[in-house]
Amino acid sequence: MKRLILCLLVGLLALADLGPALAQSATGERLVLAQNEQPRRRTLFDLLFGDEPEPAPQVQQTRPRPQAAPAPSLPPPKPAVDKAPDATRLAVFGDSLAIDLSKALERFYAEDPNLVVIGQGVSSSGFVRDDYFDWNAALAEQIAADSFDLAVVIIGINDRQEINADGQAFEPLSEGWTNQYQARLNRFLDQLRAARKPVIWMGLPPMSRSQYSAAMSQISALHRLAAFSGGAEYLDIFDRFADEDGKYAAYGPDVNGQNALMRKDDGIHFSAAGSDKLAFYISQSIRTFYRGGRVSVAVVDPLQGTDAANMLRPPFQGLGQIRLLEVAGAVMPLGRTPDRASELLTSGSRDQAPALFPLEQLVDAPAGRVDAFGLGRSPEALNAPR
Repeated sequence: MKRLILCLLVGLLALADLGPALAQSATGERLVLAQNEQPRRRTLFDLLFGDEPEPAPQVQQTRPRPQAAPAPSLPPPKPAVDKAPDATRLAVFGDSLAIDLSKALERFYAEDPNLVVIGQGVSSSGFVRDDYFDWNAALAEQIAADSFDLAVVIIGINDRQEINADGQAFEPLSEGWTNQYQARLNRFLDQLRAARKPVIWMGLPPMSRSQYSAAMSQISALHRLAAFSGGAEYLDIFDRFADEDGKYAAYGPDVNGQNALMRKDDGIHFSAAGSDKLAFYISQSIRTFYRGGRVSVAVVDPLQGTDAANMLRPPFQGLGQIRLLEVAGAVMPLGRTPDRASELLTSGSRDQAPALFPLEQLVDAPAGRVDAFGLGRSPEALNAPR
């Protein structure tokens, strides 16, 4: 019986192999198979359990091409803000410090359409070598052309050298040198004052070399005195770029309060972060004059409407006036209370006014600072008992 079943299965397999070759179509035509399409051989599993599912076609595995990494790129620049036709024109006069400062001010006011910065810095210039570049003559040309509305001045790092005037050569910081230098400073500020141009004069920072730094401090003190007498705002930045001992510091807090490099390797110029810090300080002083499109030459009198406004005061303005009143004693700290009412300053005639104090007291540096060299003090005052 088993042999019979086995023979039947073998016969069925044979018929399955010959079936495609003998099959005919309904019209009697023989089916022609392509040579490259060989029929799959049926197995005993197909007869017992049905046709085996066709295997999935093999897909050729291809290695994916490595994608190139995106090229690094900076963030897109901010859209440029068009300045208004009547925008306030801020001119920055001075030496190479003014060149870096003007770039920082351009960054600071880049999105302000009402203020445009005009760089007027000249490298290696100063008030000593007027044969190389005459700042008073250049300023006269700019005022005649009405090319600016506000002026910022930072200058002096090239002025520690001889002054030649009236056929004589004066040694740096000597008495003759100081007189000639002050005359040129006063002439510069007199032109700005006559043209009713508000001025912010910046002091000089400490320098890395001690002797050079001491000379710059003396020159900066002359600038302070000229600015006060010339009606300009004087911006003292010495302590902003000094360490706790009042000496040169290359690093310091930036505008965001983070410790950053403030000065360049030469120990004289400012880094980009240091220049941005200067621009921030200037923006605070400019608020005295600039109100988003309007420039006012008149500076608000802090004593306007009070009895102290009638005091005899030199023609100082703004921050200089406040400093003067502090020296005179009209402005007292809130924590101090006078013992008697007679200690208060009152207004009155010239005969009743208190004794005038020396103007040179305004340039005295705080005791203990590296530039407290006593500029402007008379020998009698220095030798007087205290």
